Amino acid sequence: MLGTFQQSQLRIEIGATAPQLTDALTNTASIRLWLLPQILVGNLPPKLSPDLTFTSWTGPVPVEHTVETLEENGLRLRLSRGIDGIHEWQWGEGWVQSCLEGVSYLPLQAGNTAALLRLKIYVALTQKCRS
Repeated sequence: MLGTFQQSQLRIEIGATAPQLTDALTNTASIRLWLLPQILVGNLPPKLSPDLTFTSWTGPVPVEHTVETLEENGLRLRLSRGIDGIHEWQWGEGWVQSCLEGVSYLPLQAGNTAALLRLKIYVALTQKCRS
């Protein structure tokens, strides 16, 4: 893999319960909404599951994701193609943490920050619509 080794570890407060965050981070329909402008391709099952492999596109760059582990409050993805590395998510009542590391030409810190902000906005809008 060509590129630079990069790391991004971010944790934010988010106005959501752990079950709401579990849904946002493991339900493929939800992921498709908040992950924009990244695009998930293919016919995915409703929920992520261990050993599931799927591809997202960030502009012209494909990133292949393989679900290594999926737990009640955590998710670990192995990344390949556009990013050669791992992406770990952990969450609980009112917080979410994302640790992304790998070799890539993509700006991982900026992408990770943007993804967490989009997730926070998505959760806030989803809660507002339910109220």
